Amino acid sequence: MLWAPVAFGLGAAGYLELRAEPSWALLAGLAAGLAILAVLAGRRLARGSGAGLSVFLVLAAFLAAGALAGKVRSHAVAAPILAGERAVMTIDGFVVDVISPGAGGPRLLVAPVRISRLAPEDTPKRVRVTVEAEDLPAPGQAIRLRAMLGPPPPPAAPGAYDFARDAWFHGVGGVGFAIGGAEPVVLDPPPWRLRAAMAVNAFRWPLASRIVQDMGVARGGIAAAMVTGHEAWITPEQTDAMRASGLAHILSISGLHMAIVGGFAFGLVRLLIAAWPWAALRVPGKKVAALAGLAAVGTYLVISGAPPPALRAAITATVAFAAILFDRQAITLHGLAVAALIILLVQPESAGAPGFQMSFAATAALVALSEAWPRPVREISAPWWIRAIQGSLSWLAVSIGASFVAGMATGPFAMQHFNRVAVWGLPANLLVAPLSSFVIMPFLALGAALEPFGLGGPFLAIAGWGIAAMMGIADGFASAGGAQRVVASGPPFTLALAFVGLMLLCLWRGRLRWLGAPLALAVALWPRAAPPDVWIAPDGTTAAVRQGREAVLLRPDARRFGAELWGRRRGLSVPESAAPSPLYACDRRSCVPAAGAPVALALSWSKAAPDADGLAAMCAGAEIVVLRGAAPAVPPACRDRIVLDADDFAANGAAELYRRGDEWWIVWAQPLRGVRPWTGVSER
Repeated sequence: MLWAPVAFGLGAAGYLELRAEPSWALLAGLAAGLAILAVLAGRRLARGSGAGLSVFLVLAAFLAAGALAGKVRSHAVAAPILAGERAVMTIDGFVVDVISPGAGGPRLLVAPVRISRLAPEDTPKRVRVTVEAEDLPAPGQAIRLRAMLGPPPPPAAPGAYDFARDAWFHGVGGVGFAIGGAEPVVLDPPPWRLRAAMAVNAFRWPLASRIVQDMGVARGGIAAAMVTGHEAWITPEQTDAMRASGLAHILSISGLHMAIVGGFAFGLVRLLIAAWPWAALRVPGKKVAALAGLAAVGTYLVISGAPPPALRAAITATVAFAAILFDRQAITLHGLAVAALIILLVQPESAGAPGFQMSFAATAALVALSEAWPRPVREISAPWWIRAIQGSLSWLAVSIGASFVAGMATGPFAMQHFNRVAVWGLPANLLVAPLSSFVIMPFLALGAALEPFGLGGPFLAIAGWGIAAMMGIADGFASAGGAQRVVASGPPFTLALAFVGLMLLCLWRGRLRWLGAPLALAVALWPRAAPPDVWIAPDGTTAAVRQGREAVLLRPDARRFGAELWGRRRGLSVPESAAPSPLYACDRRSCVPAAGAPVALALSWSKAAPDADGLAAMCAGAEIVVLRGAAPAVPPACRDRIVLDADDFAANGAAELYRRGDEWWIVWAQPLRGVRPWTGVSER
């Protein structure tokens, strides 16, 4: 049972990483065949033989079932995706929610009723639009909006995270930015499911606004994010400080928040029942408290907007409280396995999500630690001050052990996906844990519950003091020397090795579990290949070159997010300044290499490519020429040069170039993605 969700998740993750869509017959036949063989092997085991074969076949069946579940889910969420380049379109639709801001500002999730230039059957189910901060219509409003829309972005670099795949499973078929403000419009009533979702979000958004208004933007923005999931008021400085100090997980509603809210409700109700003698003698306090915990978790899930991390945490908490109701131990590895299987059945794509990987690994490590932690012997008739000292030391040891184990369990995923290591994460989390557990989250929960009645102010004020203290801790550690280090991603297989190693450490019983330790360190210890010398954006609008361990951006103000992501993945430092590099001479349309440039690369980001003479001039001073537009007939001066144009980027996406002696080796992003439902590429 413990290894079943591991096998199921590996199967689902394997489906996501395939480069070609497998057939229904293949996956269904494989899953059914392995299941039948597992049953037959189980009967043989009942007669006293075949134990190893039975276990192998059962796990193989779960592996195939995970891949099949991934395909079922991918088919179920299928919706139109915008094709071609970005274009200005007029959207008539409903504001579903105000979602987390991007690099360009606040973003709206819109359910379009119609989009200009598109037939109804080609209209995406959802679109995501970046808008001005002053133009934020509330969820539930019907609006008309002009926007520059295009398909969800492909990976920013070969092998990088596929944002289009994430958008596919969320039903988002178009992204872009608004041109001008939103106008109210009259539309026919939407379907009941959309009305229900917008009604919940229409309650969440004003609640978040009132929290910010009561607490001020500095504290209220973080409070609103922790209660409702709206991060529109969090400043970039606050985000950077939380990341550098290893506290960024507190801003995203996930297992920590669900555990605190559900645990607080459970403890409070159980304490009240125990303090009332009549109820203590007649009411099963623990089970009633578990029901209160379930209600608190469900309410919090709705108020938070049910983002995937919160939904996964709610399922895990529900399994724990259900175990109490059925007289089972609440926190066990078997309970975690059941919760993980439920999550993967509902959302198989979670297996490829960094949030689920980190959450599951950390929870498994903490539960395994709790099962292995020695139970201290309680002395009889010891003085209270001795018990207080012993209790404090025990709590400190547990806190250090839990923070260390959780950090080690999530470390491989943080390195591989985010390429950041918060050096002071352990002490920062140790200092913030009491604040978040006993001050911030409980009083935020009480304040949010009473805020609609105008009574939440005092509780929100106390939570605000805790948030101010937390930000002080974050700022202090973020400003410490070497607070954050950039770590290059390892080869893709190292993450799978690390995951299997962590599961061996957590799930295996006996000394053989320590065989998982070297595997768990695969991401950290595996040698890195030499980083590429050149990166080119998916649309050819910008590029970066490597100079030692630094990335030199040809256009620091364009596609900054993609350039920074590429630099971190390859372990390179990216300059914070937006000033052009003196190594390349740039005008309003192009860049050419200057003296001392590490790579002789010329770039033209105009949609209209230079003419033959202009292209020949670029080739005269560069060995690599990048054109956003379609190249004209290649002049003789360019025949021994690498010329990449719009057709190359349309077919292959982002590129990395490696110098190998006198030759160049090109790696494209699109061939690594393959032909899948979310790639927007058809079979040729």
